[in-house]
Amino acid sequence: MVKLRELSATDWDILTSIENIVDGIAAMYGQHTEVVLHSLDAKRPSVVKIANGYITGREVGAPITNLALLKLKAGQDISSAYLSTCANGKTLKCITTIIRNRQAQPIGLLCINSDMDAPLQSVLRTMMPEPLYRHEVTGAVEVFARNIDEVLHSTIASIAHEVHANHKIAASQKSREIVNQLYELGIFELKDSPQVAAAHLGISVHSIYRYLREIKAAGNDNKPSLT
Repeated sequence: MVKLRELSATDWDILTSIENIVDGIAAMYGQHTEVVLHSLDAKRPSVVKIANGYITGREVGAPITNLALLKLKAGQDISSAYLSTCANGKTLKCITTIIRNRQAQPIGLLCINSDMDAPLQSVLRTMMPEPLYRHEVTGAVEVFARNIDEVLHSTIASIAHEVHANHKIAASQKSREIVNQLYELGIFELKDSPQVAAAHLGISVHSIYRYLREIKAAGNDNKPSLT
């Protein structure tokens, strides 16, 4: 049987790092889904982060529910989806995930509660992205790659499309700008990337390496590594 215990500073760091995930899930599923991060600290097992708390009427500091504790007792890291009814009478579809530290000790719960009584039209509307948002941000379609080669090809294609569409960049500088942006992303850490980039841009591999030498000489060394 799992018992509550006092959490360590490292445990709290883990929970704090998950707070952005709460906001991310809520942003994905919209206003009719509550996302709750509970701590399992023995002194005060309670809500430490909540999004859309108006669904159940809770806020940070609210106590953990009895059912959440029972899910912890069941020992499943991810519960099966289940229906529950909150105090205001709403029917919720819920799922609970146990958060563990490196010692596999439970330190928190991530709970997702969707309001099943919400009007379907409103649910569908909140699930839709902002109009034209995808194109406003990148001008490209997201590719869900199956391997690293697809990541390489699709990234080069996206950057090239963006640069060629930018009329502020002189035609003579477009290839160099593409290489510069790929370098900043760390793309040239990938195997065969100079050859792939050269073929895509219609220039020689020697030109790619020349651009890279110029970029490095200019002190543009703040790229992230993909390795």
